[in-house]
Amino acid sequence: MGIDVSIVLPCRNEEKSVGSCIIAIREVMNSLDYSYEIIVSDSSSDSSPKIAKKTGVRVIKHDKVGYGNALIEGFKAAKGQILVMGDCDNTYNFYELSRFLNAIKSADFVIGSRFKGEIKRGAMPFFHRYLGNPLLTFLLRLFFHTNISDAHSGFRAIKKDAYEQLGLKTTGMEFASEMIIKALKKGLKIKEVSISYNHRVGFSKMRSIRDGWKHLRFMLLFSPMYLFFIPSLFMLFGGIVPFFKSNFLRLVLIVCGYQVFMLGLFAKTYAITKLEEKNRLVESVINNISIEKGIFISVLILLFAFVLQSELVFSVLLLISILTFFNVFFLSIIGIGEK
Repeated sequence: MGIDVSIVLPCRNEEKSVGSCIIAIREVMNSLDYSYEIIVSDSSSDSSPKIAKKTGVRVIKHDKVGYGNALIEGFKAAKGQILVMGDCDNTYNFYELSRFLNAIKSADFVIGSRFKGEIKRGAMPFFHRYLGNPLLTFLLRLFFHTNISDAHSGFRAIKKDAYEQLGLKTTGMEFASEMIIKALKKGLKIKEVSISYNHRVGFSKMRSIRDGWKHLRFMLLFSPMYLFFIPSLFMLFGGIVPFFKSNFLRLVLIVCGYQVFMLGLFAKTYAITKLEEKNRLVESVINNISIEKGIFISVLILLFAFVLQSELVFSVLLLISILTFFNVFFLSIIGIGEK
């Protein structure tokens, strides 16, 4: 008989709390009509794995540093059709597990929202609660057109077949963002359930600035519109409209704006050909612009540059002509899969 639910606990030096988390999970799951397993995915140097083994759960000792690594190794060993993840530092209330199992009956992926539930006083640092988490969640909502209220909650459930579609690879805290972004890209049905958030037992391994930057960096990598296209338009606008007296500065802005725009096109092309993202406009560009057409366009721009008398316009068109020649080759290389 197969296992219905695998609960994976990433663990790094949580000897003070791992035992109580396992007890809570067992109490809940024994009262429900599910077969289950508990997996502690461990990279500890303290007695956490010994404590976990004494309770009879599976311990995966991988010794790889990083939140993402712990979850990837734990999920790799999981046999259940539903995968649940939660930190074993007592911040999450595992007595709320049934909310996830009820919600996932009509969803592919369930996220516990601390902001829709209750955050105990002092459980979340002021900076995280009122600036870090809300800002990063706002950016995720803006970039990826979602209404998720807590993008960095670590209490989640996902169907195993849905998880396997995502191909998650990040090894650190940005794993939480990668999971949501790829789920959105794949069109998975996502639900949120309200949860409570408690005081942590032991010391936090989180580094606010470093981990926040990792989340932001990952979101930008999957958002060419905000990373490339919008900045390129500002550069082009600043160069074309004569705000600046310096022709050299205008030249730099126009050429940089053009090239940054092309970088955005490259990024979208890569997402379509390698990450199976859909975008009709970019797909049309990839399929209709050949190397020969690109060379023809670059030659036309070059000829037009020689006709004009303006030194600024000549310089701009000359550089764009050269860049277009090489850009179209690079675009064709990364667009080979689509063609």
